[in-house]
Amino acid sequence: MAAQQSQSIQTLLEAEKEAAKIVQQARQYRVQRLKDARTEASKEIDEYKKNKEAEFKAFEASRAGTTSNAQATVDRETDVKLQEITDSYNKNKDAVIKKLLDRVVLVKPEAHRNLKKAA
Repeated sequence: MAAQQSQSIQTLLEAEKEAAKIVQQARQYRVQRLKDARTEASKEIDEYKKNKEAEFKAFEASRAGTTSNAQATVDRETDVKLQEITDSYNKNKDAVIKKLLDRVVLVKPEAHRNLKKAA
């Protein structure tokens, strides 16, 4: 009977070792799957980044011409407006100076309008 118990205990110990090996293999398999999933996700992220960067570069390139054209148009309009202002200044400066000098030099002394009402 002791031999049978010893053999039963030995069988149980072997089964426990076998179960521990299976559990260890399952853990290793799970860890390996996680590493593979991370690697795959990293590859997908890099690919997505490359695609989005290429898409952005294409968008930026398509808009670059539009921006330079708009800038050229604004520059032309600014030059035209500046020329109009300069022409207007040159045309009217003598008249404005004459009006200012007339107002400063030709003074008519008279009482203030509030003083007239009080008197």
